[in-house]
Amino acid sequence: MSTPNTQASEARPIKVMVVDDHPMWRDAVARDLAESGFDVVATAGDGPQAVRRAGAAGPDVLVLDLNLPGMPGVQVCKELVGSHPGLRVLVLSASGEHADVLEAVKSGATGYLLKSASTQELTDAVRATAAGDPVFTPGLAGLVLGEYRRLASDPAPAASNEPKAPQLTERETEVLRLVAKGLSYKQIAERLVISHRTVQNHVQNTLGKLQLHNRVELVRYAIQAGLDDD
Repeated sequence: MSTPNTQASEARPIKVMVVDDHPMWRDAVARDLAESGFDVVATAGDGPQAVRRAGAAGPDVLVLDLNLPGMPGVQVCKELVGSHPGLRVLVLSASGEHADVLEAVKSGATGYLLKSASTQELTDAVRATAAGDPVFTPGLAGLVLGEYRRLASDPAPAASNEPKAPQLTERETEVLRLVAKGLSYKQIAERLVISHRTVQNHVQNTLGKLQLHNRVELVRYAIQAGLDDD
């Protein structure tokens, strides 16, 4: 039976921050998300402001435009994901250029949505992003998985006095194998007949053991380890 504290935790709205340099667009997105039940804790109109305010507001999800004054969106993403590993970033951009998508993925973004998306698509994407599931505008998912594989084929930088590889449990390895195949956390939960939360816990434990920061690094590790092979 859930305790009152557990129920309160489960009922807590997802905290969202919206970053875009166009005030009308930024305000409209923030309003739509607030009306959909999200807790919009902050907004920002440029890169440096986004980094400062995100650190203070502690959002669960950053809805981020790439074209920002002062600091590019990919750099904002890289800095914030590096310093706040629990933060998820959903890029919301007018650009569908493959180079922009891949740069966003490499900087640590969990998802990438075009600004032509509907309000319902945006709210669904924010919820999925908060859960750690990758969300991409249709047609981009295959491109991103291909980039994961390309990154994994690049030689990793050599580390001096490299410590012994951490030991993962059998279940953590099983979850990691499915992550490497491109499955969402929901699909992994269904495949292994466990809860979505349990999948998240296994992924977070694995990230900690491997000293990795996000899903991109995790998939890269898994593919280099050959865990995506059938």
